[in-house]
Amino acid sequence: MRPHLEAGAQAEQWACAYLQQRGLKLLERNYRCRMGEIDIVMRDVETVVFVEVRYRSNPGFGGALASIDARKQSRILAAASHYVQRHKLECPTRIDVVGVRDRIRIDWLSNAIESAW
Repeated sequence: MRPHLEAGAQAEQWACAYLQQRGLKLLERNYRCRMGEIDIVMRDVETVVFVEVRYRSNPGFGGALASIDARKQSRILAAASHYVQRHKLECPTRIDVVGVRDRIRIDWLSNAIESAW
């Protein structure tokens, strides 16, 4: 695996562990469909949470949310919508962003991307 992919996979591991320590339950990792990918799908009580993990080794490149442009947001929303339809979800959902610099420096932005469904 290429180094940047290894770093991204490690960041997803750290993000998942971080959220689980805060009470969220893992449902699925790396959900893929033709519209895009959701890094982590979790449950927070009654809410299904779609988590986009952004790895930032250097804070000079901007924060996690700043790294998600309109095109990426659109792909996340489309993949999340696909998941909702495929699993016939009738519960609340939200999209969170987790910015990871290392195992200790993790920023969790709950409900960071507004969904239209």
